[in-house]
Amino acid sequence: MKKLLLFTALAVFGLNANAQEGGDATDQGSIVIEVNTGFGEASTSNTGISLRSVDGNTSWGFGGEVGYFVMDDLAVKAGLGYGDSGVDGVDGRLNWKIGGKYYVAGQFPVGVDANGSSGNDFSPLWLGIQAGYAWFVADNVSIEPGLRYGLGMNEDAGDGDFNVFGLNIGFNVYF
Repeated sequence: MKKLLLFTALAVFGLNANAQEGGDATDQGSIVIEVNTGFGEASTSNTGISLRSVDGNTSWGFGGEVGYFVMDDLAVKAGLGYGDSGVDGVDGRLNWKIGGKYYVAGQFPVGVDANGSSGNDFSPLWLGIQAGYAWFVADNVSIEPGLRYGLGMNEDAGDGDFNVFGLNIGFNVYF
């Protein structure tokens, strides 16, 4: 147990020292791991954490995203998630997202992505656009409240008739 505590303390110290020596968290070559909570995005693919109950159906989702900064303030990101809609006869869904995020002035993330979901012959596709604010609570940790809009891109997503607006809060760790 003592070895585990010592290892954990050294790892946390090493991550903090790396973030302080390496400059800004959004510098080229950095990696970000992100988990979001989504509010109001009941129908887009979910690569975050969600729990909803509507008309007796409880749906849930869990996932995360990872990004690599190809240049200062610009990350290429991908995400995966899994969820269940709570509807009888509908199995769980695999959710995915791929896109980019740019940090304007290092603190205002703006993102564009393609995201979708698949399961039971149902594969909606959305174009996602989001903007927010990155509050750095430490050199390598940020909380990002933001607004998101999903534009339906195929028949399963309503061909633009089924667009979704939402609020999310992201929790990010940078390496």
